[in-house]
Amino acid sequence: MNIDKILKFFVPKDHSFYPLFEEDAKNLVKAAELLRQLMLSNEMAEFERIHKEIVNIEHIGDEITDRTYQQLNKSFITPFDREDIHMLIAHIDDVVDSINGISRRICLYKPKKLMPVYKEMAESIYEAAKEIEKCVHCLNDAAANKDEISKACANVKDIEHKADEYYYVAISELFDKEKDPAELLKNNKILEILERCVDEAEDVTDVIKSILIKIA
Repeated sequence: MNIDKILKFFVPKDHSFYPLFEEDAKNLVKAAELLRQLMLSNEMAEFERIHKEIVNIEHIGDEITDRTYQQLNKSFITPFDREDIHMLIAHIDDVVDSINGISRRICLYKPKKLMPVYKEMAESIYEAAKEIEKCVHCLNDAAANKDEISKACANVKDIEHKADEYYYVAISELFDKEKDPAELLKNNKILEILERCVDEAEDVTDVIKSILIKIA
């Protein structure tokens, strides 16, 4: 056992990180909710309005990430491994960035219509974000909340599997039915980033599972 691990038994942990984690998770849920709203819209003006809101949320996420890294640099004893804190915040940031990327591409590409599966995949992203929020909240006392955290992580895995099925079916239908090459390319790219966004949500829970193993 190295000296850092020994000291952690005797030195109070810095609990200033937990509010940052919760703020970041809530920010992710806001971004996912806006993406749901965007997929329910059918006017370009509405797409652009919602995209601007998502951009603002993404900037807030960047600020939370910076504050967390600053706190990490000045803290001697952390709630859990520094690398895990870095990875947790970075992966949450990745999901918000991808949500921003989805809305940005819809505004840039201006597809003639949104595929119905976009709503289903946006709902998957929102559901995963809510489970992540639950996990992060429970990290404040991971040992006591181990079962709840594990269940939420398992739920995200199930959501990711469901989103994969949405993606593969949608890709098959797109290449089978879409005759306009430009629309095919636009929708293919949007589908790819939607699918990647759900994968990134699972990456967040992979980090949380690693934290849980180490501290609970």
